Amino acid sequence: MEHVTLIANVSSKSSAHTDLLSPRGYTILAIIMGVFSLVGIILNVLVIVVTVRHRKLRLPLSYALVNLAVCDLGCAVFGGLPTTFNSVMGHFSLGRLGCVFGGFAVAFFGISALCTVAVISVERYIVVCYPMGAALFQTRHAVAGVVLSWVWSFVWNTPPLFGWGSYDLEGVQISCAPNWYSRDAANMSYIIIYFSLCFVLPFFTIMVSYSRLLWTLRQVAKLQTSESRSTYQAEKQVAGMVVVMVLAFLITWLPYAAMSLAVIMDPSLYIDPVISTIPVYLAKSSTVYNPIIYIFMNRQFRECVVSVLLCGWSPWTPEAQISDAATTVASANKNNRVVLKQSSKE
Repeated sequence: MEHVTLIANVSSKSSAHTDLLSPRGYTILAIIMGVFSLVGIILNVLVIVVTVRHRKLRLPLSYALVNLAVCDLGCAVFGGLPTTFNSVMGHFSLGRLGCVFGGFAVAFFGISALCTVAVISVERYIVVCYPMGAALFQTRHAVAGVVLSWVWSFVWNTPPLFGWGSYDLEGVQISCAPNWYSRDAANMSYIIIYFSLCFVLPFFTIMVSYSRLLWTLRQVAKLQTSESRSTYQAEKQVAGMVVVMVLAFLITWLPYAAMSLAVIMDPSLYIDPVISTIPVYLAKSSTVYNPIIYIFMNRQFRECVVSVLLCGWSPWTPEAQISDAATTVASANKNNRVVLKQSSKE
């Protein structure tokens, strides 16, 4: 009986949503999501192929970066493409089973991606702040972080498949996600725990790691002598990259998290379906931003991409190849570790 009710619920919503947007509106959404999906698939596949083909890129951080590309690829394939198809159709046409599978897949890959971003933030923090300390980020740590991101996401996204929580249509009713609107006690308890552990915890980890990283970089810059201008320049590059990373994270995920929290806190709150679709699309657009920010801002990786695209030929000479800014700062910190330790003691 409950299964029949769920099918009827999705069917009624799918048939009743025709007034939410005009046919032109759904066409525009289809174009936007189609572009995001195709570009995201191309970029993330490129990331995976380039990393596999170039041994010098297989560093501990690369495990997390490739895992992020796999997560984003999954979001684009199982979330972006079906949403594009439904937008073209003008309604959700995949049925209740398609809604549950799509909602689970997007949430599973999406939370794995968020956890991976948190792993990357911890890696950056360790490499820059403790370059010669006891806490070294090694391959086994990267693998452990990747495994943890998948296990964590799986553990907290499967309960709706067994009755604790649910997946339902969202926004303009062309995609599915965890049901943030149900006032059922079981669903509310699941959503609160889910939000706390799958949004708040990764966000807190990212902010703490990057805040500490920026503070360390400022201390390094203050303690440098005039002969170490390269360190200061590298500090600015890493600081700029960190700011871009944090801003991208906030822009893509914070609106969706804030909207979900608002619905949880105020049961009577009404959000226009068209307005609620904007945060959904912003979150799904992270499949494009992530490979650009986290990987393509690395010059060494860019050179490998060019080499792959040009069938092995590279316009750069070996002497011109350099590591990314974070590695440069880490090396500089090695030379100044004694000064940093003295500063911390003070």
